[in-house]
Amino acid sequence: MNNVYIGKVVNTHGIKGEIRLLSDFLYKEKAFLVGSLIIIDDKEYKILSYRKHKEFDMITLEGYSNINDVLFLKGKKVYKDKEALNLKEGEILDSDLIHFKVIDKNKNCGIIKEIFYASPTNKVIRVVFASEVLIPLSSPMIKKIDPKKKEIEVDLIKGMI
Repeated sequence: MNNVYIGKVVNTHGIKGEIRLLSDFLYKEKAFLVGSLIIIDDKEYKILSYRKHKEFDMITLEGYSNINDVLFLKGKKVYKDKEALNLKEGEILDSDLIHFKVIDKNKNCGIIKEIFYASPTNKVIRVVFASEVLIPLSSPMIKKIDPKKKEIEVDLIKGMI
């Protein structure tokens, strides 16, 4: 199995065994499908219900209907089998972008070393050319992402490199 990190259990909610997750995963509608499986500490759990509450993702798990049953999950990382996400063509996970080749219009080539959030809504890629460059992932500088070639075409602003 190829597991993908989708969030962290930060607390319980209520007395009926609901758990509160903090997740910035891009494809939540695929990750938290009712009836699908999530993985915590190498054990699979079936999702019984899912809802959003403020900035949290709230789920209940099959066989766990009391707060005392789920307390042991607090602080645990949550994963999903990548194959179970059923990603369509063109849908790509952030973790898969690491090591993609970045090609500038001036034929400068670099490699993606890291993806992180500069703010809650601004995802940034760290690219190593001759020097390090930070490029917002939602920027108009990103022209094309080609998962088959593992390349990203960019149009960098003069003076960035």
